[in-house]
Amino acid sequence: MKWGAMYGPDDVNRLRRGVSRHLAREHRFVCFTDDSRGLDPSIEVRPLPELGLPKGHGDSRWRKLGLFGRPLSDLTGTVLFLDLDLVIVDDLAPFFDLPGEFLIIRDDDLFRPKPLRRLRPARDRFLASVGNSSVFRFTAGEFSYILEAYVADPISATRDFEISQQFQSAQLAKRGHLQYWPPSWCVSFKNHCVPRGLASYVKSPRLPSGAKIVVFAGSPKMAEVFAGRGHRLHRRIGNIEWLRRAWEST
Repeated sequence: MKWGAMYGPDDVNRLRRGVSRHLAREHRFVCFTDDSRGLDPSIEVRPLPELGLPKGHGDSRWRKLGLFGRPLSDLTGTVLFLDLDLVIVDDLAPFFDLPGEFLIIRDDDLFRPKPLRRLRPARDRFLASVGNSSVFRFTAGEFSYILEAYVADPISATRDFEISQQFQSAQLAKRGHLQYWPPSWCVSFKNHCVPRGLASYVKSPRLPSGAKIVVFAGSPKMAEVFAGRGHRLHRRIGNIEWLRRAWEST
């Protein structure tokens, strides 16, 4: 999905090339967007899915939930959703072959442990269950209850949950549909690729064994890293040519 000014057509085109390189089976690449200018002709363009919010409720921050509408444009069958701020580095076929109704990244798998969360056990248990919606697989039209629950009371949803993936995960968990990818498949750039602390000053980022997708969860963002920024006193980002090649390759 692409809307607004944060991402441009080049980001979509790079993702499309990444999918083409790493998915040998026949597939469609669909971009839901409000601006198709500059997109590669091989990309199928569809309008952004409507949320169907009640009259007077114009909050569209949770626009991604529109993917759970029924129908979802002309899509049928298995859908693998990919955010634009990630880099594909290995075969995508396992994401289609792994059994399960709904599969997503477990958000905690992308971050280092947060011991202070244990002071609030109930919240800790909930956050430990949340799925990160950078990469998820579902069947088009089969999880419309997520969008329906949001549209039924968007004010309560945005009051009780900080971001849409928390709300989405809660709805899936109620139905027993929340399942996760193997932790090694989707890795965080800053937490899994960049060495920790002082080691980052002598070693460059590297790809962990088994990784298939590099995700830019939290800060720094992908655009910052490729622009040579994202350094902190406690974290130096060294040579990332291997990642840049995977991102830019045609």
